[in-house]
Amino acid sequence: MKDLLRVGVVGVGHFGKHHARVYAELENTELVGVVDLDRERAQAVAAEHDTAAFDDLGELLQRVDAVSVAVPTLDHKTVSCEALESGVSVLVEKPMASTLSEALDMRTAARKTGAKLQVGHIMWFNPVVTAIREMKIEPKFLEVHRLSPFSFRSLDVGVVLDMMIHDIDLALQLVRGRVERVDAVACALVGQTEDICNARITFDDGAVANLTASRAALKTMRKARIFSPQGYISMDFVADTGLIIKRSEDWSTDSLDIEKLKNLSFDQLKEVMTDGLFTVREMKFDETEPLKVELASFVDCVVNKHEPLVAADDGIRSMETAEKILDAVRTHRWYR
Repeated sequence: MKDLLRVGVVGVGHFGKHHARVYAELENTELVGVVDLDRERAQAVAAEHDTAAFDDLGELLQRVDAVSVAVPTLDHKTVSCEALESGVSVLVEKPMASTLSEALDMRTAARKTGAKLQVGHIMWFNPVVTAIREMKIEPKFLEVHRLSPFSFRSLDVGVVLDMMIHDIDLALQLVRGRVERVDAVACALVGQTEDICNARITFDDGAVANLTASRAALKTMRKARIFSPQGYISMDFVADTGLIIKRSEDWSTDSLDIEKLKNLSFDQLKEVMTDGLFTVREMKFDETEPLKVELASFVDCVVNKHEPLVAADDGIRSMETAEKILDAVRTHRWYR
């Protein structure tokens, strides 16, 4: 019988409890136990998955090969470094840390022991994003709206590290250029950190990403649009749907009767555009759970000793850009 990878979960709140569930479901892992400052919560999650609840992190680390770290962001460095320095591989939930300096320390700890460090940027495992990467789209303009009602979670960080970090990561995945300039504005509505932010990122290849995040909205929205030489793409990450509009290969302005087109109705123009000028592809993705794909990928990199798909360097790039956004917010004249 093939040996199972021994895993644990540190922090079994809103996100961590799902890590425990998925590890319990994966065929090639053994969920050895969980740790949480809330003893009753740890015991409840452990009982649900027929595993142990540990009072001490060090005791869990002695028994596992890998852990998911899903504690509050301010504790990511402390917990992750303790695990990595023990030779235990880590998947740390996003954002990688509360500061870039802490993220760099985590990468150093992983390099010292050779333990794997994967960052939980789950967008890499979203079927919509996977399809776009496979199509080798080269965005020239990327616009994302990520809006949610206030959840009263992740109050230790603002909306940039809490929510926008997903879309910073998405932009860095898809755009080949390097970040050249960042402009941003934000407002705090509930606490001391920003709850609404808009950032405009300009890359050295001319591409632009316009990102808006709010955790003070009345409804949830996760939508993105991409303009590229390969076509136009719209995505709805809540519905897991997408639309791709590409120019037909035989498209030619020479074949168009412009004067005739001027007199067509909107519906008639739409028919002309979709019948020869453009190809339209609607995408609907399967019900595969991105978290399950993410954790299976993490397990595979630990077992087969290869670099994680989302390595420490990827998390650090996102943290660097997030800090540039926060710096831009602080220097904007709106900031108080």
